[in-house]
This record gives sequence, C-alpha cells and structure tokens, in this order.
Amino acid sequence: MKPYPFKYVRAEGLAAVFQQFEEHGDDAQVLAGGQSLMPVLNMRLSAPRVLVDINRIEELRGIALDGGEVRIGALTRHREVLESEVVRTHLPLLAEAMPHVAHVAVRNRGTLGGSLALADPAAEMPACAVALGATLVLRSAAGERTVAAEDFYQGLYETERRPDEVLTEARYPIAGPGYHGAFQEFARRQGDFAVVGVAARGRVESGVLSELRLVYFGCEGHARLARQTALAAEAGGRPYTPQVFAALKDALAEELDPMENMHGSRATKLHMAQTLTGRALQALLARAGGAVHG
Repeated sequence: MKPYPFKYVRAEGLAAVFQQFEEHGDDAQVLAGGQSLMPVLNMRLSAPRVLVDINRIEELRGIALDGGEVRIGALTRHREVLESEVVRTHLPLLAEAMPHVAHVAVRNRGTLGGSLALADPAAEMPACAVALGATLVLRSAAGERTVAAEDFYQGLYETERRPDEVLTEARYPIAGPGYHGAFQEFARRQGDFAVVGVAARGRVESGVLSELRLVYFGCEGHARLARQTALAAEAGGRPYTPQVFAALKDALAEELDPMENMHGSRATKLHMAQTLTGRALQALLARAGGAVHG
C-alpha cells in the first residue's frame, strides 16, 4: 500500500515547525527518522495532511557532557548513541540496551527522540529513560518546558507531549560512585520488538542495595516503574537466596499486569518478567563486586 496524499515541508528551524503546527494543527506530523512513521503511513493507519521534516535542524543533534548530566539531542541517531564514548562511560545502562534496538539498518536512521516520543510499549529507550531518571525537554512557540520521563508516559502511545510541542532533547543525570545498571530483554529474534524486558538501576554500598529502579516494557501500555517490587528487592539484602527471589516474584505479580497479545498470555509474560528480574538483579549485584546466590 501507499500513503494517503500529503504535503511535504522541509523545516530549516523550529520556528518553521511551529508555524506548520499553527496553520494545520493535528493535521501536521513531524518526520524524524521515519522508521516507525513511514510504515504506519504506508499502511494508511495515519493520514496527516502535512509532513514536517525536521532532519535539517542541527540544534536537535548531538551528545554532550554538561556538568552533572548527559544531554542527547532528539535527532541523534541510535547508531550515534551506540558508538558514543560519553554514553558508554556515563550511561552504561543506555549503552547496554542500545544493541537491542531494532536492527542495524533501523539504528542507522532511527532517532532517540523519535523512540522516546512515540512511546511504543515494547521499546527499549523509554524504559531506560525512566530507569535513569531522565528529563525530557519539550518546546513550542510559547517556550520550553521539561517533564520527568516517569511522568511523560501515560498510556498506550500516550504521552504528556502537547500537539504543538516538539521533543528536542533528553537529559540524563550522571550517577555517582556505587550506582550500577543491568538490562534484560526477551525477543523472538535479536532486534525484534521485545516480548518482555526490564531496565534496572540502583546503588550498592557495603552490600546494601538502595535507590533501585525497575522499569518493565513489553508488558503494559507504557514503560512501567515497579516501585513496590524495587522496595521488596531492597529489603531482601544479600546474598539473594531462592527465598528472596520467590518474594520478589510475588511482589511483581501484585504490581505488574501484562497485556495479552500474539506474543504471549498474561501468565507467560509475568513469568518472563519475574525471570528477567532475577537475572537483572544478579547482574547488577555482580557488577558491584559482590557474591550472588540463588
């Protein structure tokens, strides 16, 4: 199939994007990497009257270390994030997750901002943004505002972004000493959409786990921060015995409500999430230099 007819506009700056929003409202749609948008257009699941290409806007590109945070422009390609020494050094969880994002051809063209803004429930980047406590920057003709990643995702492809706004940047705070992360995902093939995944980040000091963030994707309508399960993990102490892992599984069963779809039933996805949680915690604690049992 081919898309419905649309007008194509190549924006040279954000002012031109905002002008299209003002003139066409919801009928104007932004084109960044296009790796998700173009298939949707070709299947005629979306029919914008105006497609606004933002690929020429240089201010939306780049990765920079700025004080206590790493700032990544919305137009930065996945491949650039994957190859960034700044990301590997200061955001190892993001670096660990990036090879799981689609396939090479998609990573070459797809953008970080596009993934964050689309809010696909099976996508890795929204989950990592929530786990890392990122802040998302949104701009409109009226000005700029910031939204915490954990508040940005509201439902199935639903976010806090307003129709007249563009996501321009993601800001990731740099964690201090003692913080570690781990990423686990199950997909039918490497690079396919995740059936279930978890992004974990926490602090380990003197054998004590604290400030743990467990974020699940591929389960519910959006990246899900499981606070009660994290508290149960922190209370478990070390070493992680089979009894502690059993308690964690119970906590996750109470907190997570996976969607049934062609990839699995609720029970199957919950079992996967529980298993991946154990693996993520073992990896996180092992990276902290301690013995792990269970």
